[in-house]
Amino acid sequence: MLVDIFSSFDDNNQVFMSLYILMWVFSLSTIIIFSSTYWTMSPRWVSLILIFKDTVSSQIFRSFGLNMGGFINIISGLFLFLIFMNLSGLIPYVFSPTSHLAVSLSLGLPLWLSLIISAIFLNPSSVIAGLLPMGAPAPLNPFLVIIETVSIMVRPITLSVRLTANMSAGHIVLTLIGNYLTTSFFMSSIFSMIMLLSIQVFYTIFEFGIGLIQAYIFCLLITLYSDEHPH
Repeated sequence: MLVDIFSSFDDNNQVFMSLYILMWVFSLSTIIIFSSTYWTMSPRWVSLILIFKDTVSSQIFRSFGLNMGGFINIISGLFLFLIFMNLSGLIPYVFSPTSHLAVSLSLGLPLWLSLIISAIFLNPSSVIAGLLPMGAPAPLNPFLVIIETVSIMVRPITLSVRLTANMSAGHIVLTLIGNYLTTSFFMSSIFSMIMLLSIQVFYTIFEFGIGLIQAYIFCLLITLYSDEHPH
């Protein structure tokens, strides 16, 4: 039983398909989708999945991340994985894992940290030089280094909070509209009921697009971070 609107984000409230089950199911689904390209006879839904894979791959081809072995496969798999988890929250009684900061942070932090550690081991002088913009005045150099360091350190936080905040806000609005719509069946006029039903339908379609866009932005930002990786 849900106590309030925010209890829907508790993965231990016995909601159908809770956090851990969804993550295992979507992880296995992503592996099956990637392995389906090696089948002799590819099913028809593979062509639909290839559209999403080609979308994120086209962005990686424009960045320096293409030179890192396996980076394109990781980002493509992450893109499909985030789409599955974002859209799962639109299914009634299904918990959305990306509504938790712990899930989005566990996806963004390892990728960001791997880029930082790899850059330090590969070319530490280039990493240190990247903290200071070219042509900066000498008196501002210490402050610019500190500001650039802080901006790099907060990247995984902003990356994860953006995804979590957008998905959580959308689910809260859908829940509020649904509560008013349920009440309108018994206490409001037919016009109010039809208006709330139309808003619910259009906002559900809007939230469907938000789920796709947020998955794309998450992967796009990680791809942009790879441009600063020394090669």
